[in-house]
Amino acid sequence: MRSPNSPEHEAPPDATARRAGELLRSRSSLSPDVTTLAPGRVNLIGEHTDYSGGFVLPIAIDRVASAAVVISPDPTRSRIWTDHAQGVATFDLRRPISPGSPLPDGSPITPGDWRSYAVGVLSILADHARSHGALHSNLDLAIASDVPIGGGLSSSASFELSIAAAAAEIWRLEIPPLTLASLCRTAEHRFAGVPCGLMDQAISALGRSGHALLLDCRSERAEHVPMPGEDQAAVLVINSNVRHSLSSSRYSQRREACRRAASLLGVPELRDATTASIANSAPLSRDPEAFAAAMHVTTENARTLSAAAALGAGDLVELGRLMIESHRSLRDVYRVSCPELDTIVDAAASTPGVFGSRMTGGGFGGCAVVILQPQAIPVVCERVVSAARDMNFPRPASFRVRASDGVRTLQTPRNG
Repeated sequence: MRSPNSPEHEAPPDATARRAGELLRSRSSLSPDVTTLAPGRVNLIGEHTDYSGGFVLPIAIDRVASAAVVISPDPTRSRIWTDHAQGVATFDLRRPISPGSPLPDGSPITPGDWRSYAVGVLSILADHARSHGALHSNLDLAIASDVPIGGGLSSSASFELSIAAAAAEIWRLEIPPLTLASLCRTAEHRFAGVPCGLMDQAISALGRSGHALLLDCRSERAEHVPMPGEDQAAVLVINSNVRHSLSSSRYSQRREACRRAASLLGVPELRDATTASIANSAPLSRDPEAFAAAMHVTTENARTLSAAAALGAGDLVELGRLMIESHRSLRDVYRVSCPELDTIVDAAASTPGVFGSRMTGGGFGGCAVVILQPQAIPVVCERVVSAARDMNFPRPASFRVRASDGVRTLQTPRNG
């Protein structure tokens, strides 16, 4: 019998694709011409560095968003449905769409609402098609996802990439994966109001089974780093079940602190700072928030490069040590953790067989990631549930993830 504290079993990606197709058929009475899968991600290390031109080390995971799409039978309208929200977004892609402009039913495209992500991506892709002289039509789309929303696993980027890849396929646009990721980031900036870096979209586009991705967010140079065999180490995600939102002011405040710190140091981005230049900067010392941002980003970049080297060498002990250091910096210096995450990370890190643990994602809630020996998974799950219960925190949910491929297209028979 499965223990109540055992990790959850994820739905296979094909099941999510079937749900998307069924949703499309139930809403439009049409079967999809194209179905796409785009993974969420868990970042092993390199947190809050991407928007300062730094380094990150994520993996694409085997939890996905799936978009089922068909050319609209009505040439004057596109419609989008999703399995996690009520209602439909209806709009016309034949002409440019402005952020915040009302939909045909009079409702605005409110930043942060699911419609802002969906409409934003299709609007940006349609603009791209127009700028390249490509034909594009209105579409009917349905999206299903098993990536936890607000959990720090990039549910928004997987949602965006699934839509973008579907539109690109059905409009016959040849867009390189990293360009597609960049277009989705632009849509998130302009329509959803989230000033995110490139990491989430990039790993959803470029993920490779059995590998992490060391991404230089300035040069956009990507290097796949082999993960250890599944008998050597597992990746466990533990959801605190405390929701966060990257469109909240706290995320924007941290990004603004990074911008101020770079300005006070006289460098283009914090990627260019050193711990010595930070320690010796009198102007920076008078801005505690900017000083903390500079120290975290600079030391986190160094940790990420060291972690990629350790992972490539199979040194899981060193990787784990760096993960724990990363969490301490996020908790004590950058201050983006929360008591629920700290409790989970500490309970996991103190369990035999665990190499390392840390919060992952934007913070203020969401998930922790643990690298551990596979046989330690049941004990870790029990310990984090017990620790959360002792603190009267929400019950954490745990699930194992595997490094998976990036966005991909499933061809389906065309109607008629």
